[in-house]
Amino acid sequence: MDKDEQMTGNVTSGGDNSGDKSAAKTTPNTLTGAEAMVRMLQAHGVTHIFGLCGDTTLPFYDALARLDHGIEHILTRDERHAAYMADAYARLTGKPGICEGPSGGGATYILPGVVEANESSIPILAITTDVATTSRGKYPLTELDQVSLYRPLTKWNASLDNAASMPGMVRAAFRAMTTDTPGAVHLAFPFDTQKAPVDPDSIWADPHLATYPAETVAPDPQAIRKAAALLAGARKAVAICGGGPVISSAFEVLRQIAELLDLPVATTVSGQGAIAETDPHAVGVVGSNGGVPSTRAVVDEADLVLFIGCRAGSVTTERWRSPRPGTQIVHIDSDPMVIGANYRTDVAICADARLALEALLEELKATGTIAGNDGTARAARAWEGKLDDFAPLAASTETPIRPERVVATLQRLLDDDAIICADPGTPCPYFSAHYRWPKAGRHFITNRAHGALGYALAAAIGAHVARPDAKIVAAMGDGSFNFCCGEYETITRHNMPILSIVFSNSVFGWIKAGQNAGFGKRFYNVDFSRTDHAAVASAFGVKAWRIEDPRELETVLQQALAHDGPTLVDVISQPLHEAAAPVSEWIA
Repeated sequence: MDKDEQMTGNVTSGGDNSGDKSAAKTTPNTLTGAEAMVRMLQAHGVTHIFGLCGDTTLPFYDALARLDHGIEHILTRDERHAAYMADAYARLTGKPGICEGPSGGGATYILPGVVEANESSIPILAITTDVATTSRGKYPLTELDQVSLYRPLTKWNASLDNAASMPGMVRAAFRAMTTDTPGAVHLAFPFDTQKAPVDPDSIWADPHLATYPAETVAPDPQAIRKAAALLAGARKAVAICGGGPVISSAFEVLRQIAELLDLPVATTVSGQGAIAETDPHAVGVVGSNGGVPSTRAVVDEADLVLFIGCRAGSVTTERWRSPRPGTQIVHIDSDPMVIGANYRTDVAICADARLALEALLEELKATGTIAGNDGTARAARAWEGKLDDFAPLAASTETPIRPERVVATLQRLLDDDAIICADPGTPCPYFSAHYRWPKAGRHFITNRAHGALGYALAAAIGAHVARPDAKIVAAMGDGSFNFCCGEYETITRHNMPILSIVFSNSVFGWIKAGQNAGFGKRFYNVDFSRTDHAAVASAFGVKAWRIEDPRELETVLQQALAHDGPTLVDVISQPLHEAAAPVSEWIA
């Protein structure tokens, strides 16, 4: 049998004729499994799905085509990007992101985005259709043990082998991904289950699980009292915020605590937006990616560190050297396993970040705690030290174009509500360190859990779907561009006015910078040929420019931002191994 014949067999029955027989047993008073899945997503308030078609998905797509449900399906060009889109969409809407893909290769391709979301505490539901349960073990095309594959990499997963129990399993998936510490979940959806009958009376949803974080946990009052007492006695305390305060929308209560205690507030890259970086108490990013010596000094001099929704991992703490050993630690996190994993903790507060900070604020007010941490002065010194190094490079007319100049130009041109999605290579440290976010909230998205290239463009699509009225910028290196450029067809098909900026330097820059700093400048297999990214984007229908002269940068970016469709600016830029990137290991 040739490949086309195999594919036809998969289309008609998922590898076994029992799929068609089960469909024949449905009656006007029942739904098919595929129809029930659509109704369950609709019941949970889903309005967008990102995905890619496949043989085993045919019943599900047919149900989406026939039913009136109000769900827009965004067809992607790669399953990885469907998951990345769902990730960014979830970060910006406060709703779970939904992605889907077919069996076999689709189930493996979508996995990187699922892992990234899960490790970032972002709730996405990945639905991967599967061969019929009756075909298992008979070597059908695309057979794969999806449950075993996804189990260690998701918060919860299951295979929907029984149509009658399918609605309950979908409810369980929404509960798992939105409660406690949010995360990614996975459902395998076999072909025969999609065609089997489901009782319409089983279609219902708990509305509290349509958004996240759901059913949040309040802190132990005794732990709050201990934390307040330590903070009241500190004189050089600092807060370090991870993604927790952003996920729980703790912006205002965090600002009030900072003001009450005159407390400097630093963030991780994922925590940017917890506090406006124009706030007098904001320190900016600390750690080895985006931190600089002046921001590290704020942490090193601290007599108490308040970690808020932060794992205190290797990047944030510069391999657990900052804060220094012996510093008092108060740690707030919704995951009890995070607390105390890396630092001896004086007070552990296992709770939602917003609820914990609200309780802490009330306790501090009740005890009459007064400011005493010199926070505004310490934060100001951190920014002054950072700007001393940044300003000359941001104004440089040297070529290749300095990345600092790109960041400074965008800072002048973008509105306060703009959203920047950055890949983890060249763009991440520069935007993290030097773009001073003027408002609290989620305005910067980057993949800090596993750092796969090719994230930013797909994230920008998800961001646009989530916030169509905001200007969305995708910042990537040329290494990343080649991971994701197929999605420019998706962007042009939907005429999404996303601005892409490519830092073009013909190298996997992060790795070459590591070879430069730590391996005796032995550069091996990191350089590649230059691509005309503007020409590639133009072939997809994107209006594009290529810039080599930094004096043209502002004019071209103004034109790109004013255009009413997708745009790309290809910036011939300085490579990381020659630059003054804010990455501590390279600076040292």
